[in-house]
This record gives sequence, structure tokens and C-alpha cells, in this order.
Amino acid sequence: MARLSRAELQERNRAKVLKAAREEFTERGFRDAKVDSIAERAELTRGAVYSNFPGKRALYFAVLADLAEQATPPPHAEPGRDLREALGSLARTWVSRLPIADVDAPDTARLGMDLVAEVSSDERLRQPFTQLMKLNGLLLGLAMERLEPPERPPGAPPRRLVRVAESVSTTLQGASRLAAAAPGFVEPFDVVSTCEWLAGLDLNDWWAPPSTISPSRKVDEPWVPPTAVDLVHGEDVSLEDDGIVVVLGLNRLAAVEQAVRSDDVVTAVLVTASPDELMPLARLTIAEFTSCLRPAFPVTAWPRLRVVGDASGALAAAAGVPAIGDDGDNTEVAIRVEGGRIVARADGSGAGQAVASARDRVAN
Repeated sequence: MARLSRAELQERNRAKVLKAAREEFTERGFRDAKVDSIAERAELTRGAVYSNFPGKRALYFAVLADLAEQATPPPHAEPGRDLREALGSLARTWVSRLPIADVDAPDTARLGMDLVAEVSSDERLRQPFTQLMKLNGLLLGLAMERLEPPERPPGAPPRRLVRVAESVSTTLQGASRLAAAAPGFVEPFDVVSTCEWLAGLDLNDWWAPPSTISPSRKVDEPWVPPTAVDLVHGEDVSLEDDGIVVVLGLNRLAAVEQAVRSDDVVTAVLVTASPDELMPLARLTIAEFTSCLRPAFPVTAWPRLRVVGDASGALAAAAGVPAIGDDGDNTEVAIRVEGGRIVARADGSGAGQAVASARDRVAN
């Protein structure tokens, strides 16, 4: 039998740890689970567990992220022909994964019961989690706008459906928390009906670009990005196409809308100062939501925005962003790519808007 390389051995051990951790968390819950027990289940040492994950919480997030990315839609899931049908389909897939009662709750639902408590207990997690919720609201809002573009009276600012989308997300997240805290209280059909009703809600929502933005500057730099996984569409993606790439720390995710409101192909590259813990949380939060969004909307209505997790910092480095330091979660850098070169860049608040507005100046 061929001897495994160091990288292959580490990958095998990581898979064993994740499998053992899933069993431990399922049986005992996050709070009562022990790293020593996980190591014993994996037939590894405690040190081998910590060589792959910095702590129990990082391991918990990684287990949940893997499960969310592997989730498949229920057999009844069909894309909606209008907003009401699409939001109903989204909600049906969501509630099908909830622990509606103590009996026969899905393992994945039981595993996730401690997630919000962990996020709520740590300020360092709450702000990124808030921004991840904002990103999910934007993704749903963009899908809704593509399925049924909102009317725009002459001279009026562009209308958007992001606040309605956030209301749908609030309903679904609330159902999840109550299903875990009060088994039997949540009525799934009422949750679905509520989300369908929200399709007709008018919140007078419109897009207002930032009044103050960072200046963009012309550059001529190489652009050689590695292949990445798009968390929105769940597939490998090449980032060599023309468009805008926005490198965002997890505290700045909502800023991507500034670039999205242009007509460009936009890729959000997520970075963090704590990749071992916060990147799995990002993967989990996005995958949990988009795995319900994709089967609920026709492919033609899926948001064009691509989202990539950059745990290693390789994509950020390709975009000219230095090593992600302690303040990495507040990163906000945007570049414009044309013809395989970086032709414009901006840093700081409003960077995405600045680069989006720079297209005509770059062309001239």
C-alpha cells in the first residue's frame, strides 16, 4: 500500500475528526461534547484534533458548514413562477429541516440547536453574523428582483426588494429558534403562508448610493486568481472574467451591494482575521440559506453575485490586498478587472461604489 503524503494524512485525519465530532455533537450537544471524546472516537490523539481545529467551537462550526453544503432539497421543491410561489417554496424547504417536535427531529436540526447561543455569547461573532444575515437578505432580494422586477416610476430612484427579503429571513430564522426552544410550537404551514404573504408587502424600499466614497485610481496590474468555490451557486468558478472583485472582511459584507447595483459581474471575496473559526461560520450561514433559495427560484432568477470564502488569503493577495491582520474583518477593497488585468482599485468605505463608477473613466 502506497505511503500517504503528509498533506494526504492530514486531510484523512481531518475527515476522521469531523466524522467523530458530528457523532459527539449529535449525541451530547455542543456544550456537553468533549474534545477528548472526539479524539477517542476518531482514534487520534487530542493533539491531532487541535492540529486541525483551534478549538471545540471552530470544530462545531466546521461540522455544521459541511452538513449545510451537502444538504439536498426535498422531493417536493419546485421553483416558483412568481414571488408568492418562490417564497412559499423557499419556506417549505426551510421548515422541512427544522426540529418541529422532540420526536424524529433531523440530526442536522439537533446539531444546530446550540448555534445561536454560541453566536449570542460572543461579541466577536455577533457582528460578522449580523453581516452574514445582511448578505443573505441581499441574495434573496436580488433573486426576487430578477424574478419580478419592481416597477420604477419615471424619475424615481431604483426600487429594491431587500427589506422584504430581510423580513422573510427574519420569519424563517425566528421559526428556527422557536422550533428548537419550544418543540411543537411552530406550525410549518403557517410559516409558509406568512412568507407567501410577504411577497406582496410594500416597504417603499429603494437604493440610495453612499454619499461619500473612497476615490478610485487607475492601475495596470496582473490578475491571476486561483480557482474558487462560489458559495451562492455551489460550484467551482473561474474569476478571470471582466467585472468587479470586492474583498470584504466579515464585518463589512453589506457593502457589496454598492458594487452589485452596477451592471457588472461582481464577486465578493470574504476574508477574516480568524479563518479557522469564522470562515466555517460564513460557509454555514450562506449554505444554509442558498441551499433553500436555489430550488425555490428558476435558474434565470438566481442572483448574479458570486461569493467566495478566502480562508487562506490567496485570492485577496491576488487582488493586491496584503496579509489579513488583526483588523482583517474590517477590510474593504475593490478592483476592476478587464482583459485579464486589474485596471482600477479603491480602498476603504465605498470602495465597491467607487470602482463601479470608474468604468467609464477607465474606458476613456
